Amino acid sequence: MIHTMRWFGPKDPVSLMDIRQAGCTGVVSALHQIPVGEIWSKEAIQERIQIIEADNQQYSSLKWLVVESLPVHEDIKKGLPSRDLYIENYKTSLRNLAACGVTIVCYNFMPVLDWSRTKLNYSMPDGSQALRFVWQDFALFDLYILQRPNAKNDYTQEVQEAAKAKFEQMTEDELKELTNTVLLGLPGSEEAFSLTTFQGLLNNYAHIGDAELRANLYYFIQQIAPLAQELGVNLCIHPDDPPKSLLGLPRVVSTESDLVQLMQACDVTANGITFCTGSLGVREDNDLAGMITRWGHRIHFLHLRTTKREENPLNFHEAAHLTGDVDMYEVVKAVVLEENKKGAERQIPMRPDHGHLMLDDLTNGKKTYPGYSAIGRLKGLAELRGLELGIKRSIL
Repeated sequence: MIHTMRWFGPKDPVSLMDIRQAGCTGVVSALHQIPVGEIWSKEAIQERIQIIEADNQQYSSLKWLVVESLPVHEDIKKGLPSRDLYIENYKTSLRNLAACGVTIVCYNFMPVLDWSRTKLNYSMPDGSQALRFVWQDFALFDLYILQRPNAKNDYTQEVQEAAKAKFEQMTEDELKELTNTVLLGLPGSEEAFSLTTFQGLLNNYAHIGDAELRANLYYFIQQIAPLAQELGVNLCIHPDDPPKSLLGLPRVVSTESDLVQLMQACDVTANGITFCTGSLGVREDNDLAGMITRWGHRIHFLHLRTTKREENPLNFHEAAHLTGDVDMYEVVKAVVLEENKKGAERQIPMRPDHGHLMLDDLTNGKKTYPGYSAIGRLKGLAELRGLELGIKRSIL
C-alpha cells in the first residue's frame, strides 16, 4: 500500500511536515475553496501541487496522489436538466487534473449530507475521544429539532418514545451541540448547513427514491467513466456513511450488491471503488475481505478504519484501527494478496481514517477537523504499517 494522509489545504492545522514525518509519501487533498459544480482550473490544481511539493528538495518527497473529493453537484444527484452542464464541468476538471498528473479521484453520491454522526467527542475507556453515531439521538434530531414531516415512519415506537424522553431532559446547549454535529458540512468546508434551510434541501428529494437515485448515479458514471478511462484517471466512489437511509433520503452505495450494480453500469476499470472499511463495516452483512478478493481490481483507494457496533447494533463508534468489528488482519491480507497479483505497480493508496483525539491534540485543545487530528491518525497508520509488514513477511 502507498501510505497517505488527508490534508485539507493551507488552513489545515495538521501540516504537510506532520504528514511527511508520519511516514507518508502521498497526500489526499481537494480544492475546497472552489464551489461545488465549478471547474477546477489547471492553475488552481498546479498551485496546490506546488504547495504540497514545495519542500521536496530538502525533505522526503510528498505528492498529491488522490483527490478527495471532486464533489458531485446536487443537480446531478437529483437528475435535473441542469445536470448535463455540471457533468461537462466535471469532465473539464478531470481533464485538467489528468493534465497535471493527478489521476485518482474519489467522490460520493450521498444526497444532501455527507458522513453523519451524533457525537464528535465520545469518551473512550483510555481517555481519548472518538466519533459516534447513536440512532436514538439521530431520531431525536429528526423528530423534535428538525421536525421533518412524516419522520415518525422511519422509527419504531420504542425509539420515538426514548428520543422524546431524552429531548425533554436536554439543555439548550446540548440541543445545539447535537444540531451542529448532525448538520456538519463536508470535511474541509468552511460552513455547516443551516437548520432554517435544511428542510428545503430535503424537500428537493421528495420524489426521488432508491430507483431514481440509482438511475441518476448510473447516468453520471456512464457519462464520465469512459472519458476517465481515456485520460488514465481512476474514479472511486466512497460508500455511504453510515450505510443506511437517513432523513428519508435513499442511499445506494451501502452493500456489495450496490457496488456490483454500479460496476456493471459502466464496466470499465476507471469506474472504481474507494474501499472504506469503516463505512462498509458498520453493516454486519458486508464481507469486507471477500469483497476485496472479488473486487480488488476495481479498488483504487483505501480508507482503513474500524467501527464498533454497540449493544444496540444501530449505534456505533470509531474504534482503534486494529480493534472493533472490522477484521483488519484479513482486510490487509486481502489487500496484500491483491497487490501481489500484478507486482509493485498495483500499490493502492491507503489512508488511515478517523483517528481518535488523543495526547497533545486533546489536552491542548487543538482545533482540527473531526476525525482528522494528527496523533490519532499517526497511531492508526503505525498500527496498519506494522500489520502490513508482518503479513508481507509471513505470506510472500
